[in-house]
Amino acid sequence: VEKGGRDNGTSPLGFLLVGMGNVPTAQTALFLLSLIIYLVTVVGNILIVVLVVAEQHLHTPMYFFLGNLSSLETFYSSAILPRLLASFLTGDRTISAHGCVAQFYFFAALATTECYLLAAMSYDRYLAVCQPLLYASLMTWKVCLQLVAGSWLLGLLVSTVLTSLLPQLQFCGPRTINHFFCDFTPLLELACGDTSMATLVAFVFGFLDVVFPFLFTLASYVCIIAAILRIPSNVGRQKAFSTCSAHLAIVAAFYGSLFVVYVLPRTAPLWQLSKVFSFFYTVLTPLINPLIYSLRNREVREALRK
Repeated sequence: VEKGGRDNGTSPLGFLLVGMGNVPTAQTALFLLSLIIYLVTVVGNILIVVLVVAEQHLHTPMYFFLGNLSSLETFYSSAILPRLLASFLTGDRTISAHGCVAQFYFFAALATTECYLLAAMSYDRYLAVCQPLLYASLMTWKVCLQLVAGSWLLGLLVSTVLTSLLPQLQFCGPRTINHFFCDFTPLLELACGDTSMATLVAFVFGFLDVVFPFLFTLASYVCIIAAILRIPSNVGRQKAFSTCSAHLAIVAAFYGSLFVVYVLPRTAPLWQLSKVFSFFYTVLTPLINPLIYSLRNREVREALRK
């Protein structure tokens, strides 16, 4: 698995995922912790989807986006955690080449979709706070469906393009990925051929699917906060801010860890830090999504009590 001749990403040879470190005494504890996180993530997000579908008063654009986000988070954690759980349980940290490509495809598609979906949710909150009189006419169900469908389609498109580059990479020497899942940058670092084209394409798509949605989301919240500060009464400001504070917390957690992983230089001292923040945005963010919305949202709490 670790050594071999020159071959491409579709070779039957697999990869060795270093994971969170080779500490045999900690494997059981890591397995139990990851299992609890996965179960709570799946149950919590599915519960939100059920509430949004079943409760009539939650049939609004904001909760439609939330239901889609919770569905996405369920799939997102399922692209990473089951394989990680299996490695903790069995000690086998190898993954086949095709399995690695498949894991990256689903991870990239879901991560990109989340970036655009968070941008769509920020646009929804912008209209609700800054254009309340026009909100109903601007954020129609047709617009909601178009925004959600566009987010999913862009995620699938970006992932398809990036994944198509992997079989073209040539690998030689150790096939050890210093990560706990198959990500594009660690795979690119293993390639021994010319990776300039793959790097350029990844940079362009990184801007389109991460930086652009982030800047759009940031601009939306600058306008929202400016509008909230202009409200004369404290009660009015608190009510307006409560409609978007939960979403702002999700955005801060997701993009904060994302930029630490992909913007900081991948030097040896920062590898472990990068893996910690990768664990945060791939594993912990899907977990805190239902917790934040259920704890900070009065309507969700009331639906839960029923």
